[in-house]
Amino acid sequence: MIQISLLSPGAKADSLAYQLAYAAQAVAAVGAGHALPQALAQIFARSDAPPPARGAIQDLSYRAMRQLGLSDSLLGLLANKPPQPEVLHGLLVTALALLVNEEEAGYDSFTVVDQAVEAAAISQDMSFAKGVVNAILRRFLRERATLMPQAGKTPPATWNYPTWWIDRLKAAYPEQWQAILHAGNQPPPLTLRVNRRRASVEQYLATLQQTGIGARAVGPCAVRLDKPMPVQQIPGFAEGVVSVQDAAAQLAAPLLDVADGMRVLDACAAPGGKTGHLLELADLDLQALDHDPRRLQRIAENLDRLQLKARLLTGDARDDSWWDGQGYDRILADVPCTASGIVRRHPDIRWLRRKTDTVQLATLSAQILDKLWQMLRPDGKLLLVTCSLWPQESEQQAIAFAQKNHAIRLPAPGQLLPTARADADHDGLFYALFQKPGA
Repeated sequence: MIQISLLSPGAKADSLAYQLAYAAQAVAAVGAGHALPQALAQIFARSDAPPPARGAIQDLSYRAMRQLGLSDSLLGLLANKPPQPEVLHGLLVTALALLVNEEEAGYDSFTVVDQAVEAAAISQDMSFAKGVVNAILRRFLRERATLMPQAGKTPPATWNYPTWWIDRLKAAYPEQWQAILHAGNQPPPLTLRVNRRRASVEQYLATLQQTGIGARAVGPCAVRLDKPMPVQQIPGFAEGVVSVQDAAAQLAAPLLDVADGMRVLDACAAPGGKTGHLLELADLDLQALDHDPRRLQRIAENLDRLQLKARLLTGDARDDSWWDGQGYDRILADVPCTASGIVRRHPDIRWLRRKTDTVQLATLSAQILDKLWQMLRPDGKLLLVTCSLWPQESEQQAIAFAQKNHAIRLPAPGQLLPTARADADHDGLFYALFQKPGA
């Protein structure tokens, strides 16, 4: 259960103090083992934060996650003991993330310190610590020149990832590990998928140009906006002309080469981005499966916006209690994984995951794949997708699956590493495509 404490009456939502106080609670929730999006959702549900404040709270929280290794190292030098309660630690690392990158953050240092002290004052959990916050942050400003080199001596402070994560990347990608870490620390782009039933990429780019929004094509159906914006402001979003989807994730649906009339299963389907893409490509008898009814509701909302239909099923892909016994022509298996390839979108993942998670999730995914294979018709195709960088969840999984099930492996991109360049800007995903031998 995430503990959310409301701020003092009269706290102004447009102040940095208000936003820092709630961001501190979100960061504290991650420290307690909760996902950052879940923590933010609960804060927004309980507080009176208006949309502009919500955007600022989210930005502060994500910025703190991307700088947590360095901020924690600095705190170790600035404080005699770890700040308690956890929300005080959250406030200090969030403020330090702003101070370390002052120009990028857009706040001058004295404003950050002043508003961090005020954030403690308006929070019932931190009001006792106003002096502590002031002393620690002002000391950082005085001694920044000596503290920064000292703090940056450890790999977690240098790269803002746990040591085990860095070591694993070095072992798996000895030539690319630094570029991968760097890409994961960049804010992600806002990439759209153009619904080809409604418009071409060229037509949609023209629409954006008419409204003064800068963008360019980065894939057959992919358009990247020059600057992210709320989806409510994106032309055509509400009408289903476009959806938000990373460029690498947009490769999934075309790989299955679906055709009208096919019976298709999208397993582990929520939130439904790939479901919608499949239906944009062909008129299908498509079933979307997820174990969580609340996540299925998100798929329903997305499909309603796109004016498309699928049969939504609640069930566990490891068993067949939900299955009607009829085989599928195509199966999309976006299996559970550590999500190590999408940390730029979810920077909290690196701090929430443990080394042992890879083995557990790879085992779970293997069980799902074996069960789904039984539901595939002869000559049918199954696409394995993960958003992981760890070979045990991707290439090793694919090799073991093909050998166990005598699956024919077809051409597919394999491991895509995350990149943050002008000519290639996408998450890290893995693709393996298999065909079932004919009867």
